[in-house]
Amino acid sequence: MTVEKTSVLVLDCAEPMELAEFYAGLLGAETRIGTDPDFVEIVGNDGVRLAIRRDHGYAPPSWPRPEDSQQAHLRILVAREDIDEAEREAISLGARPVDTGESNSGPRDVRVYGDPAGHSFSLAVYPLRED
Repeated sequence: MTVEKTSVLVLDCAEPMELAEFYAGLLGAETRIGTDPDFVEIVGNDGVRLAIRRDHGYAPPSWPRPEDSQQAHLRILVAREDIDEAEREAISLGARPVDTGESNSGPRDVRVYGDPAGHSFSLAVYPLRED
């Protein structure tokens, strides 16, 4: 028998509450602080679950530069008709567009950003275009 499990992506940063508020606003979720003030969870009604952890020696990822490049990124799925509005929301909350060449050109079904702590994330159209 397998023990029931769930998973959560944890992002490190210098200021967990600030980054948690960014993602809670972006994802329409709420922040939850437990007994450890250096660990904040973001939980939403649609199954959103993300956590932010304080790293006292935090240095932002250097992506897209090769040294210390990203190891993972968050992909946030949105309906095709909502991608422009989702982009405006992300930027108004403090996201910074990342110029990645082809990924931000053409129909722009995937748009890449840096969050306030420097982690990359993308907004992507879902469902994907059927050719």
